[in-house]
Amino acid sequence: MHGAVARTLMRPEVGAASAIELWQKDTHDVNALTAELSAQVQAVNGGDLRRAEAMLISQAHTLNDVFNILLRRVTAQTGLLQWEAHMRAAMRAQSQCRMTLEALAEMKNPKAIAFVRQANIANGPQQVNNGTHAHAGEKPTPQPELLERQHGEWMDSGATSATSTAHQEWRPWEQSTGPRSEAGKAVASRNGWKGGERPMLRELARILREQASTLAGLDVN
Repeated sequence: MHGAVARTLMRPEVGAASAIELWQKDTHDVNALTAELSAQVQAVNGGDLRRAEAMLISQAHTLNDVFNILLRRVTAQTGLLQWEAHMRAAMRAQSQCRMTLEALAEMKNPKAIAFVRQANIANGPQQVNNGTHAHAGEKPTPQPELLERQHGEWMDSGATSATSTAHQEWRPWEQSTGPRSEAGKAVASRNGWKGGERPMLRELARILREQASTLAGLDVN
């Protein structure tokens, strides 16, 4: 008995019927309201949303009417606080009207949901995570060796590779002749120059000091 009463009270249409009766000042029968609401719930469960769409568009028109009434009342206010209060209420009604129309548009044209497969893109070998699991019989991916081999044998981090050994034997820096033409020498002479006026001024000051020192030596002689 108590379980049946609890299940009845927990039905959404029963609570809604009680609220409607309270707001309508006991002018309707609760049982009749519950039966009508149950019929509307069954229609929505069956995919019929015409009543819900009519409800939303009616509420949008009502909120728009509230916005227009409050906006007209704003012009009759003489105090700043009253003017701001009416304007805030009008803009709130406009926002609710917009949200109601957005809900109706979402109901009429639901957004498409895209399921994107995840991929981790990196330089070199790429790993793709698509929710797949390893099948039976597959060998696990071997872990990379860093500085230790199997059975506790450490790798020689200072070992010289074959390429490095050949490079040391070849010694290409001893065979370089540098630029031979005058134009090439002029370009190579500026390799260390970093640009800017300050290095040029320092070089000019150095040359002037050398010339002054040379002239001073000539005067003494």
